[in-house]
Amino acid sequence: MTTTAPNSVAPAAEDASACCAPIPGTSALQAETAADLAVRFKALGDPNRLMLLATIAGGESAEACVCDLTEPLNLGQPTVSHHLKILVDAGFLIKEKRGTWSYYSLVPGALSGLCGDLCSESVLGGLMSTSSPAAPAPDQDC
Repeated sequence: MTTTAPNSVAPAAEDASACCAPIPGTSALQAETAADLAVRFKALGDPNRLMLLATIAGGESAEACVCDLTEPLNLGQPTVSHHLKILVDAGFLIKEKRGTWSYYSLVPGALSGLCGDLCSESVLGGLMSTSSPAAPAPDQDC
């Protein structure tokens, strides 16, 4: 029977810490950045909001009024307005008032910016690469 001294590290623990170490040169995700990213991801976490973005982007002029968005989504005007406000607050849409109506258009690069921010702000960017040095080998349990 083999025993290890109480203060020694078992080989499995050494392997786990080596394979799960942060990528050199990257920082941990800061709380403020995490909160900002979470707001933006949460805005995209609703199927109606994703459909709104796709409907606006796919429109002839790449903009839409609330009155143009209720029927395709089969939602009432207050619900559509609520979802649009969340998308504006998250930085995905621009709202332009024209008389009584508000027209919404996409913020150029907002979606790619979200991905870029996630990748550049922390070690989470390593999740985007299949060849990340921090990724465990397929036969290891980390």
